[in-house]
This record gives sequence, C-alpha cells and structure tokens, in this order.
Amino acid sequence: LRIYEAHIGIASERCEISTYRYFTSNILPRIRDQGYNSLLLMAVVEHSYYPSWGYQVTNYFSASSRYGTPEEFKELVDTAHGMGIYVMLDVMHGEASKNVLDGLNMFDGTDACYFDDGPQGFNNQNDTRVFDYTKWETLRFLLSQLRYYVNEFHVDGFRFNGLSTMIFHDPSKYGCRDYQQYFGRQMRTEGLAYLMLMNDMLHNFYPNLITIAEDVQGMTALSRPVRDGGLGFDYRLCKDAANIWAKLFSEMRDEEWDMHFIRQMLEENRNDEKKIMFTENHEQNEVGRMTLSRILIGDSPMSECQQVTPQLDRGLSLYKMSRLFTHAFAGQGFLNFIGNEFGHPDWVELPSPSNNDNYQFARRQFHMADNQQMRYKYLNRFDRAINKTEERFGWLKSNQAVVTRTHNGDKVIVFERAGLVFVFNFHPTKSYPDYKIPVRQRGSYKIMLDTDDNCFGGHSRNQANVEFHSMNEQFENSPNSMMIYLPSRSGMVLAQSN
Repeated sequence: LRIYEAHIGIASERCEISTYRYFTSNILPRIRDQGYNSLLLMAVVEHSYYPSWGYQVTNYFSASSRYGTPEEFKELVDTAHGMGIYVMLDVMHGEASKNVLDGLNMFDGTDACYFDDGPQGFNNQNDTRVFDYTKWETLRFLLSQLRYYVNEFHVDGFRFNGLSTMIFHDPSKYGCRDYQQYFGRQMRTEGLAYLMLMNDMLHNFYPNLITIAEDVQGMTALSRPVRDGGLGFDYRLCKDAANIWAKLFSEMRDEEWDMHFIRQMLEENRNDEKKIMFTENHEQNEVGRMTLSRILIGDSPMSECQQVTPQLDRGLSLYKMSRLFTHAFAGQGFLNFIGNEFGHPDWVELPSPSNNDNYQFARRQFHMADNQQMRYKYLNRFDRAINKTEERFGWLKSNQAVVTRTHNGDKVIVFERAGLVFVFNFHPTKSYPDYKIPVRQRGSYKIMLDTDDNCFGGHSRNQANVEFHSMNEQFENSPNSMMIYLPSRSGMVLAQSN
C-alpha cells in the first residue's frame, strides 16, 4: 500500500474549509499522478468540534456536512476508484464526543446507554465518553456503522484510532514495548474481544476490506488472524521510523549517527506482522511540533534565484534519503501526510477560539510544488519517483529486506529487497570512489533511482547510465561483490541490467 493520508478540510490553498468536490477535482488527480494507490481520509465521520481532527464523533452514521453532501462524498469515492485508488476512513471506536444535544451522550437519559457508567465512562484528558463493550447494543451500533460505510459509500477499509483506550483501563500508564504490560488486570478484555469480533465480521463479509491498527508497539498478535488467536488487523501503523528520524535530526550531530540504531527498524520487527511505515504523519504536523521539512531546511531559501546554502543542501538530501529508506526498508506499506510529499514547511493548526478562528495554517499550499522557481518541486518529483519505482519492482509486496552491510565508520548501510540493492551513505562529507558492497545475485547493475540526481535537486555525481559489474568474490557473507562510486549524503537503488 502506498497511502496518502489527507484531511478534506485543509486541502484547499485558501483560508477556508475545503469540500468534497474540491478534493475530487483538485487533489485526487495529484494523488494519482504521485503514484499513490490508497487514500486515507481523516475526520469524515461527523464531529461537531472541528479542531478535534474528527476524534470527537457526534454522528456515527453521517459523512461530515461541513465538507458537503453525502452524494458529493460518494462522488469522491467513485472517482478515486476510477483512478485505481482505494479509499479508507479513520474511525474512532474507543470513545465519542460527550455532547448531549448532538451526540450519543445520555442518549436514553442516563450516563450509561452505550458507555461505561460512572467515572470509568469518561476520558477527561480527551473530553470524551468511553464505550462499554459488554453491552450488545454497543456492539451492534459500532459494527453497523462499519457496514453502513462499506455498503452505502463503498469505502475499502478503515484505520482504527484510539486503540489504547479500547485495550487498557488506563491507557496513560501503558502502551510500550514491554510485553508484560499486555497481560494482566489492566487489560480491557471486552475491548480486545470486540476488536476480534469486528475484524472477523468485516473479513468474512468483505474479504478484500483492509483494517489498519493505530500503533500499539508492544501488543502481540495485533495483526495476526483471529483464527490464530490474534486481533485480526491487516496492518499495524508503525511509528518506529518516524521516532528514529526525529531523534537523529533533532538530537544528534550527523557525525554521531549510529547505523545500527537506524537498522533497528528492521531487527525489532515481528515475523508475519505487516506494517505501514512513515517518516511523519498528521501527528508530527500538528501545531506546536516541527515538521521534518522545518527541522531540516529551516528558513533556507527555497527560491531557485538564491544560492543553495549548506543547511539547504543537507536538508534536501536527508529529506529524500529518509523517505526512500523508510519506504523500502521494513514495511509492507508507506504513508504520506498531505503536503509532505513536497516538504510543506508549516504545521497544521485548525481554526479554534484559541487562535481566533485563524485558517492561515489550516490549508496546504500546493503552489509551492507547482512553482518551477521553487525547490519544493525537487522533493515532489522524488516522492513521485519513489512510488513509480516501487510500482515497477514491488518491494512493499516482497519479503523483508536483508541487510548485507552496516559500517558505522563509513556511515553506510546496504540492503537488498525484491531483487534490488539499496545503498545509503549517510556520511556528511566523505564520498567513496571505489566502494565495495556485497551483492547476492551476480550480474551487471544500473541505477534505478538516485537521491543525488540533479532532477531531484542533487549534484548528479553518478552518471544515470553507468553500469556496475559484480565480481565472483565473497564479501560480507554474500557470494558476490561490486565496486561502486558512493557519494556523500546519498542513497541509490540498483537493479540488474536485464
């Protein structure tokens, strides 16, 4: 899956709430042209408080009216399907808005109804109500919502947010990699049972439907089939890569980077668990946080009329390298938040009373990518090239990557996946004219994708048509080796010439 995560309301460049029709006409073609095959829409289910990102749901059976009509949402889904794009929705089955007049709270005049009774039925941190999964009507209500969106709007899947609320009595105390935390009285067994029931129902009624679990890092069997005792999700949304890049970019000098620390993205993965990776998603783009583009590029001049500064050269290089590495290394899916494909510099701050209902940061400025006088175009081109290369070779559908070389002194990582050789040199200054790398398959190799290509804002230190020939010489536990030119701060994808 190559997933484009989007919020309908911020899709316009104007200071306004965007619409289903605008998204259909202006954003869907971009998603298709960028090479994404899946669309994950946030905040579609009706919610009264716009800045909640759709998490405080008031009407579970209504597509949000602030973006348009249900018919216009159906048109969006149908148009996406015509472009070969899956459409998935965010859903919140852990908690709901505590509004009484327009929500489920006190629906029958009591504090209970669909929710836990008493203090445990409230999440004061999120200002929401918590569902009670021991009640048959709660189960019927939530399962019916999912079937409604599949049958009525023909959506292709769901991402389930707020899982920690569903599986822990007190999610603020748990949710790390310590497996012991997932066994004991702190677990909401009725919530776990509901998730198994939900996945079993959806996959029996709709075999091709996709379910994605929000990241719960240590939860065992999260994406194992229900018949094997798992919760039944198809994919787990994995924050490992995002956490690693954020730590490296923000806390360490380039010379101090540990290649084994980066490699842990693969080594800590569980077998038979399909993951969706990302360098940053909507959470990293929320107000008060620095986007990766802002961290790496800062206020460097993005106009072609101005000279490239060392900070800008570094930022562009690492932005491309981190996305390629994350895309290819460990997951079976890759997720991009709207605007990050071209390095949108601003966070997202939805209008609210606290900012005087300001829309300045509640929009995506796509003209930055379209303007040929701005360097954002390079990041946009590279994002498209990654997706097109993956579409051609299918590494997301292949087995896990096999790391063939990790050298901390050289700052080099080499791995193979889907018959391709991925080579990354993270060293800030050292290029290697005749660098020896291991290859498992003998033959001649050509560059399929190069972060250093000048069409992506690089220096083109390797010729596009150059061929590298392997030698029948064992190296690093591989039967063959190859000498290549490996520029500093660059990554490349090599494929056999035939």
